[in-house]
Parts: sequence; C-alpha cells; structure tokens
Amino acid sequence: MSGGMHSRHFQAPTVLEYFAALVADDDSLAAFEAAVSIAQDEYPQLDAQGVLHEVDMLAERLRRRLPADAAPMFKLRSLNRYFFQELGFAGNVNDYYDPANSYLHQVLVTRRGIPITLALLYIELAGHIGLQARGISFPGHFLVKLHMPQGEVVLDPFNGRSLSREQLDERLQPYRRQQGLVGDYEAPLELFLQAASPREVLARLLRNLKEIHRSAGDWVRLLAVEQRLVILLPQDWEERRDRGLCQAELGQYAAAAQDLAQYLRQRPQAADAPALTERLEELRRYGQPRLH
Repeated sequence: MSGGMHSRHFQAPTVLEYFAALVADDDSLAAFEAAVSIAQDEYPQLDAQGVLHEVDMLAERLRRRLPADAAPMFKLRSLNRYFFQELGFAGNVNDYYDPANSYLHQVLVTRRGIPITLALLYIELAGHIGLQARGISFPGHFLVKLHMPQGEVVLDPFNGRSLSREQLDERLQPYRRQQGLVGDYEAPLELFLQAASPREVLARLLRNLKEIHRSAGDWVRLLAVEQRLVILLPQDWEERRDRGLCQAELGQYAAAAQDLAQYLRQRPQAADAPALTERLEELRRYGQPRLH
C-alpha cells in the first residue's frame, strides 16, 4: 500500500463537531461564526468562512470611509446610515416566522431578518470600526447596546431607532405584569439591559428555531436544533429532556430513553417527572428486541 493512501483517512469534521469546537470554551467562543454555522443543518454545503469574509468586506467598505480620528458618535451615525439605509437591513415583518430569518447567510442576501440576526450582523460591523456593541436578551425583542463616551445607547436592530429609558420601560410592562414583577416586586430596568453572553445569544437564536419547528411538528429539523442546544448548554437538563421527547417521536427509542433517564436523575422533583417516568418505561419496552 502506498504512503499516499493515508491522506484519505482524514475526515472533515461533521457540522456538529464544527459547532462543538466553536462553542467549547467561553473565553474563545466565536459567537458570530457559530451563529453562521447553525444554518449548516439546512445547508450542509454552506461555507461559513465565506460568509465571515463577506461580512468583513462590508465592514471594510464602511471603515475606509471613516476618517482615522472619527469620534464614536460620528461612527455610530455612519454605521446606522450604512446598515439600515444604504445596505437596507430591516426586520422581516411579512414573514417573521420563516426559518431563513435565523440563517445569517440568508439574511445577508435578503437583507431581512429577526432582531437577533440583525443584531449579530450589526454588532459584527460595529466591532470592525472600533465601536463596542453588545446584544441584550430583552424579553420579547432582542436589542443592541453601545458603550459610548456619553453613556449607553440602546438600539432596536429592527429599525435602528435608539430607545429612551421611558420607551424601554414601556416595552417591559406587559412582561412584568405577566411575570408578576410589578408593585413591590418591580424589577429594575437595569436587570433587563445586561449584556447577553455569547452562549446566551446562541441559545436564544436556537430556541427561536426550536419554536418554529416545534409549532410545525417538524421533528427532524427540531432534533437537529436540539442536538446543538445540548452541545451548547450541556448542563441544561430541560433541553436534554426535549431532545429525548423529539427522538421518541422519530422512533429513536434507545437514545430517547437515555436522555429522559438523565433528565429524571438530575430533576427527580420536576413537575413532569411522574409522567416522564411512565414514558421512559414505555420507551424501554419499545426498545426491547422482539422475541419470535
């Protein structure tokens, strides 16, 4: 056998291995690249590096126009004009629940997305021109905040408007009422304006897709999203439970039983534990080889 044969044994990482490598470590978590890679479930041939390069080129075009000594406020106005007017990025109001809104390479083509994907692109461009922007996992609507010399600016990535404290407070009221966080339990606005960690941003992006596929009863696509959530949040036992229930729907009884058993070990007191214990016994029966 010639030595050249060995090179064939090199296996390119699977899309899940690639994702796992990107999110393995909090300190080096490549949030934007990991967010781009989520679309590889639907587009296995997607070149994530190509998408990153495309965004770099968009940023470079803006950077070249800015004077070297541009003040942060000038940069912010230029970025807003470039992103929302010139490039024409906006919220996809006509088809909000289209999964394509969660795929960054699609958002780059259509210029339409949901708040979180628009925010990811905006934050990426901001970073390239020396602005410090972070995502905020605000209830119901993902936001962006920029750290400016004059203080913090909070933007709606759907349309580029900056939001005053009053407007933010107003947006929060329905959520506060629903959660019982009113009156004596009034949660301060600051609590809801904390920067989301890269891991939290990716979890929110994946959970949007999870909700879309769950509503559609699309178990195959739902399982692909659940695989990523379990990799991203290994200690989130509820995601493991949901993956198990999804595997059960797809007839993957052994894998489903394993996930549900793990959930029940970690959450023996959970409200759904009795029902799931029954379900687990059922799955183990299904999984038994049939005797002829």
